[in-house]
Amino acid sequence: MKFRRVKDRTSEEPIEWCTVANIFNPVRPVRRDVFVSYHHGGDQAYYDTLSATMHDRLQLLTDNSLERRIASADHDYIMRRIREHHLHGSSCMVVLCGIDTWRRKYVDWEIQASLDQQMGLVGVWLPTLPLLPNNSTNKPARLQDNIESGYAIWVSWAVISANPSVLTDAIEKANNNPARLINNTRAQMDRNL
Repeated sequence: MKFRRVKDRTSEEPIEWCTVANIFNPVRPVRRDVFVSYHHGGDQAYYDTLSATMHDRLQLLTDNSLERRIASADHDYIMRRIREHHLHGSSCMVVLCGIDTWRRKYVDWEIQASLDQQMGLVGVWLPTLPLLPNNSTNKPARLQDNIESGYAIWVSWAVISANPSVLTDAIEKANNNPARLINNTRAQMDRNL
């Protein structure tokens, strides 16, 4: 709350003014920069829907298919490009997990790079990802490691579709999880499965 003293132009007595909120400059919720990783060949429609739904709440960034944009076999160079040109400025990574996402090496590399930068991590269970007989799912192993450690958040597409604020809440929670919970020890995938 701000107070300021001003003088009334018609008298010498000071008047107290209290500004509770400025109607011309309302407080807006933080619009996070979020990097979205997904299998472009299978889950593009979900990314497009997410982007259309969340455009007022989040600045969604995506890798635009690293396989085409970084024409190199040099692992260190690719990881540096991911960090500097794709993840830079993002506070959280959202991984859209469809049926083949767990097979994609660049999804693994993006998760690894985001964890190296201690970004929040949220996995989204897409409808194309089947539930296995043991009540688990095939998601990227590095994501699973961090769900188990308590660092990453796991939410379902159905829940987000019903209430988009669930995703923004998950992102805030992920960004506030302590970095000591990060598990980034898994060997990096060297090829798509």
